[in-house]
Amino acid sequence: MAEQKHVNENTKNEALQPYRKDADEKLTTNQGVKVNDTDNSLKVGTRGPSLKEDFHFQEKLTHFDRERIPERVVHARGSGAHGYFQPYESMAEFTKAKFLQDPSIKTPVFVRFSTVGGSRGSADTVRDVRGFSVKFYTEDGNYDLVGNNIPVFFIQDAIKFPDIVHAIKPEPDHEMPQASTAHPSFWDFISLVPESMHMVMWILSDRTLPRSLRMMQGFGVHTFRWVNAEGKSRFVKYHWKPLLGVHSNVFDEAQKLAGKDPDFHRRDLWDAIDMGDYPEYELGVQIIEESDEHKFDFDILDATKLIPEELVPVRPIGKMVLNRNPNNFFAETEQVAFQPSNVVPGIDFSDDPLLQGRLFSYHDTQLHRLGSPNFVHLPINRPVCPFHNNQQDGRMQMEIKTTRVNYSPNSLGENRPAVSSEAEGAYVHYPERVEGSKVRERSPSFKDHFSQATLFWNSLSPVEKDHLVAAAHFELGKVGDQGVRERMVERFNHVDHELAKRVAQGIGVAAPTQPVTKNHGQSSEALSQMNTTKTAKGRKVAILAADGVEAAQIMTIKQALKAVGVIAEVVSKFKGTIKSAEGQAIEVDKTFLTSASPMFDAVYIPGGLKSVEALKMNGEAVHFINEAFKHCKPIAATAEGVDLLQTSNVQDVAQLDKFVQDDQGIVATPSTDANEIAKVFINAIAQHRHWKRAHKDAVPA
Repeated sequence: MAEQKHVNENTKNEALQPYRKDADEKLTTNQGVKVNDTDNSLKVGTRGPSLKEDFHFQEKLTHFDRERIPERVVHARGSGAHGYFQPYESMAEFTKAKFLQDPSIKTPVFVRFSTVGGSRGSADTVRDVRGFSVKFYTEDGNYDLVGNNIPVFFIQDAIKFPDIVHAIKPEPDHEMPQASTAHPSFWDFISLVPESMHMVMWILSDRTLPRSLRMMQGFGVHTFRWVNAEGKSRFVKYHWKPLLGVHSNVFDEAQKLAGKDPDFHRRDLWDAIDMGDYPEYELGVQIIEESDEHKFDFDILDATKLIPEELVPVRPIGKMVLNRNPNNFFAETEQVAFQPSNVVPGIDFSDDPLLQGRLFSYHDTQLHRLGSPNFVHLPINRPVCPFHNNQQDGRMQMEIKTTRVNYSPNSLGENRPAVSSEAEGAYVHYPERVEGSKVRERSPSFKDHFSQATLFWNSLSPVEKDHLVAAAHFELGKVGDQGVRERMVERFNHVDHELAKRVAQGIGVAAPTQPVTKNHGQSSEALSQMNTTKTAKGRKVAILAADGVEAAQIMTIKQALKAVGVIAEVVSKFKGTIKSAEGQAIEVDKTFLTSASPMFDAVYIPGGLKSVEALKMNGEAVHFINEAFKHCKPIAATAEGVDLLQTSNVQDVAQLDKFVQDDQGIVATPSTDANEIAKVFINAIAQHRHWKRAHKDAVPA
């Protein structure tokens, strides 16, 4: 067997590298002419008219006037990162895709995370589906796995895609609301399209409020096809699992983050990579034999359905690590062009009617948005392998071709570029046998719209169910049309009778008296975030302090947290430094004005009588603690710091003996030795939230 040349993460790829700069780096025009003044245009005298011959002025302004390109219709707001993918073992039994063969090879990737409904200027933390798209730069060409953070979709057929997007987007008469589905047109559409109900359950769940992009799951959504070297085909579903676990914001803090830091997710991803705390995701697949295609009580080609992991377990096959931030947001994150039609040998499509439409729509969108079919020449979109064809000219043509022929077949150029055989690595579509009449119909196997919505509801924990109902109250509570609200309650009654009654109670609609269908009682553990990985790694802790704080306690907690990958930042009234009780200068990382408890995963209050007394008199500090308590986050205190808990009224700690830690995530000790609580505090942080916390709704925050 001939030796194969593999692509790895260190492969020199000029397309992915920043432009080279001179050491001198003098300002020039685009033609390389050095410029002596870029602050004043060329004029006749100091107060005379500007001259048209000022080519630097003309170039600078004309380029500026054309800086913007059309934003994406959906997924407009995104964040990107470079990294690599490495398989755990060879997948040769299932696919001949080369990047899935050798565990020693790292394939470069570029990932773009995004919201769906909002514009480029909208906030990161709105309730929305998230895009999760990965471009693999393989030796056989680019492969794009274009997915979302939810495994199902609103519609079954791509012909309805313009309708669902129009309904989600701001209403055309007044262009409101921005980045929100809490408006009449969306719910009017949903109430009339029952196939959307499974997706709606996910939309209303905590899945649409990810804590960070590092803690967000991804799915390929569609059923794809893998083909091995022998030509055997199997169906496959893709799953990306973050190694930090799948965790979410609560809606209240998501809304507050949208105002306090609308770039919260983008900033978190950038900072994590910048600090070397690289986000990691495990790729898993569900593999279905062709002979098992019809064995389920749903159609695996229906994009509104998932395959429960109890029926087909997810097999981990590799890991993706994001280890480099983009050099230029526009050139990379904004100009990257993902297309589901970008596949490599060994990966093919199924007959999913939503996927089939996306194969056309994504390419058509890139042609419009980037202005030319030559968008593949842009550095972020170029493959790392050689590419040759007879396509020519057009805007943005960046290839300087030296051949005298641009057609096939030809004899003047020795018939190059020549086609390849399958044995030479050419892409050959799987020869699926298809027959039937031309019809505009939906398969009868696509008609069940509610059983998996019920499965999702049954799989949620009581807390997750409460959050879903509250989300429905918020979303539908903003819909003024009584008929739409009544239809939605009727749809929920198809999912679960108790759910429908709870939703009706909060939106001014009469509750249904009888269930439409009996709840089948089936559930899947994988659908609840309560069963995800729990780790303190990657979390952020706010240390509340003022002048007179005990520095030793801060250092002890910081060292313990750093050892397990937790970042701790000092939050105080003013930026700069505060002076500890021992006279040390302690750097302040954030202020109460520029930060808030939703930006952190936990709170620690060190001792120091003067510090605590100052914080007691600071309403922002007390609010910080109340808010963290309300959002069920861990709170720790040592020495006099315990007194601040009593001031904030979030926990009765009056009877403290030596040590306290209860099931509500409050860790406190009157001791000045922070080592006594460090381990327990870290364990509390790893739990993400402490939902059993009593009386949290009574806390004013």
